[in-house]
Amino acid sequence: MQTPICVTLKLDERKLGAQEFERVAAKAGLIGELRVRREEALDNFGKPGREPHELGDVLTKIVEQSGWGPRLRMASLESDWASVVGEVNARHSRVASYVDGVLTIAADSPSWTQQLTAIAPTLTETLRERLGGLRIDEVRVTGPQTHGRGVRMMKYVQQNTRRPRPRG
Repeated sequence: MQTPICVTLKLDERKLGAQEFERVAAKAGLIGELRVRREEALDNFGKPGREPHELGDVLTKIVEQSGWGPRLRMASLESDWASVVGEVNARHSRVASYVDGVLTIAADSPSWTQQLTAIAPTLTETLRERLGGLRIDEVRVTGPQTHGRGVRMMKYVQQNTRRPRPRG
């Protein structure tokens, strides 16, 4: 015959029921408390102090305190670039960088660089309004790297000089 588990573990049989009941009662109390909280939340839904804009205020505070504000504004600008410079200009340019108040725009060609440079003063004002809180001191427009006269001439000669084809 086997020894009862309460003897093996040296437990008092008279207290086992009370210990088990305490665990179940505590769990039941927790479940009841959660039920009451859920009902209160449903009753208070839409009442003053429970507006969703307060969550937005908290998120705004987190963004500003963490220093993410400028990055989020720049991401917003990049995604909405066409509405800032126009559809045609947006197809031939992009936001390249923002460092210490200087916004750099990369253009596809020298002609687009010239076009965007011409509207840079107006663009600066528009960006200051749209990116409220983000300092815009200067807008620089850069184009693809161009080479000096000598390099261009060498490329022209290479492209236009016929090389004899090897016979064979």
